[in-house]
Amino acid sequence: GKLFGLLLTAICEDDNLPKPLLDMLSLLYQEGPSTEGIFRRSGSAKTCKELKEKLDSGAEVDLACESIFVTASLFKDFLRNIPGSILSSQLCDKWVSVMDQGNNEEKIKSIQRLIEQLPRANVVLLRYIFGVLHGIEMRSEENQMNAFNLAICIAPSLLWPPVSSTPDIESEFTKKISSLVQFLTENCCRIFGD
Repeated sequence: GKLFGLLLTAICEDDNLPKPLLDMLSLLYQEGPSTEGIFRRSGSAKTCKELKEKLDSGAEVDLACESIFVTASLFKDFLRNIPGSILSSQLCDKWVSVMDQGNNEEKIKSIQRLIEQLPRANVVLLRYIFGVLHGIEMRSEENQMNAFNLAICIAPSLLWPPVSSTPDIESEFTKKISSLVQFLTENCCRIFGD
């Protein structure tokens, strides 16, 4: 069984995330808040490649023996390889326009409506992701990763346009998605529940 590059619905049984993914999230949740520059610094490319191959072949991997930066890099790689992105490229325009809406209440309602349009497995993973990001953000004085910094590092792995475009348009898109991810991180308890 492969892990990378497949739809979440194909690798999640009854909307339960596969064990390697839960292991990554668990480590990031435990170690991320006390790690300076988590998600910003990259893990060893060689180690990441080897572990990705092992995980894709279905082998058991003990990520706790590796640097947390390796786990963070692997996790971002996993997200970037979800076909059509975890937030769904089909909903791209709607996600981008969320931040242009009225007050925070309206933004939150719009986000919740968009989340309802995603496959259940995607929602389960998003809940975990924003739980981890929120935990890291809560200790940003220690790890130097506030919601803004986290969003810049992780937003490009969560959503991308369905078609490629000019660098200017992509740069504008990245800014909008980063501010969306920052908003999701700061309001995750109200958006996803506790």
